[in-house]
Amino acid sequence: MTTSANTTPKPSALALLPLILFLILFIGSGVYFTLEGVDYAFYQLPAHVAILPAVILAIGLSRERLNTAIEQLIRGMGHGDIIAMCLIYLLAGAFSSVADATGGVEATVNLGLALIPESLILPGLFVIAAFISTAMGTSMGTIAALAPFALNMATATGQSPAVMAGVLLSGAMFGDNLSFISDTTIAATRSQGCSMRDKFKENVGIAIPAAIAAIILFVFNNQSAPVEAPESINYLAVIPYLSIIVLALAGLNVFVVLTSGILLAMGVGLMSTPDFTLMTFSQEVKDGFASMQEIFVLSLMIGGIAELMRCQGGLSFLTNTVNKVIVRFQKNQGQHHSRASEFGIALLVSFANLCTANNTVAIVVSGQVAKNIATEHSVPAKRSASLLDIFSCVVQGMIPYGAQILLLGASFGLSPLVIVSHSYYCFFLAASALIAVSSRHWWQARRA
Repeated sequence: MTTSANTTPKPSALALLPLILFLILFIGSGVYFTLEGVDYAFYQLPAHVAILPAVILAIGLSRERLNTAIEQLIRGMGHGDIIAMCLIYLLAGAFSSVADATGGVEATVNLGLALIPESLILPGLFVIAAFISTAMGTSMGTIAALAPFALNMATATGQSPAVMAGVLLSGAMFGDNLSFISDTTIAATRSQGCSMRDKFKENVGIAIPAAIAAIILFVFNNQSAPVEAPESINYLAVIPYLSIIVLALAGLNVFVVLTSGILLAMGVGLMSTPDFTLMTFSQEVKDGFASMQEIFVLSLMIGGIAELMRCQGGLSFLTNTVNKVIVRFQKNQGQHHSRASEFGIALLVSFANLCTANNTVAIVVSGQVAKNIATEHSVPAKRSASLLDIFSCVVQGMIPYGAQILLLGASFGLSPLVIVSHSYYCFFLAASALIAVSSRHWWQARRA
């Protein structure tokens, strides 16, 4: 019998094996080649190749007919969020390539050097990324817009590209978590039945301490070398980058923002660069698309595997496992049973995110179960929504196969694991959330 998209499948731990196989192949090979002293160790077995055995295993584990299993794979690959990410990849690659060819990257870096003090390169980038991401509502769009600028700022100032990538990721995830127009915010509030304002108030008390801790760390971690201020700045070439920031702050759709940036960069090139023609523009767009090939394929495959795991009961298994953990933990908690429920909600969405590699999808998948847990154990809706959003963003900023980190890896030419190691804000956000849950119930117990 075929499992429909709306049917809850029978829980099965076996359905998680494809994801485990992919992680063993990708991370295991990278660690092995690192120990062997091989350069670019995590590129010896590309991620989009390492995932192919996992795809075959996921299809092989299906109890459906082969054609049905393949249809499920394709349905997952064609999920709206997956396709949207892939289109963002293409537009980001095209913008980066065209802007570089028209001198926009160099001009924007020069402007950044003129405006941001050397000692504040890292915190400055974090604040800019956080501001844009909050206004734009998407960490992917923020990373796509700022990655070329951040990479060239790192080169110009002597700052580590890996650290700069981590700072950009941190700022982007800050806004993704707090923005009123973020997909994660919308999914969390709708699934839990609370207002965005209530969820924001609950969230901000956890996110701000994490952001302050990250900024302090960035200030002390700033290692940029002294650089000479640029003699002149080509302000015309800066317009595409500035337009992206302005349009993002205006709340326009990320596709409109990036497309406008590409067209403006083309216009700047035609006006100011003698050798830049429409044919040059088309070649740069093609090269930009090609630079995103690996991440494009990997994202499609992850979407397909996530759907197969859902249909085979992998996500249901995770849900049941978390519920059992909550029940067992409550037996030892007495009057603090709601704390176990809050930790259970955090654990549920974290596991879902590990399997789907998409924070919005993870919230949608675990939202109803989280609401049931919250209702049963008197957890306020605004708190469960906040926990869903926070921990989905935490995990999304820590998994090396997440879209944001893959995009940064492609843009900076770095291993995703290297970028994960510098995802400071996500580490601080996780700690801040855990402390908030624990201290809140400790204080309630003291008052009682």
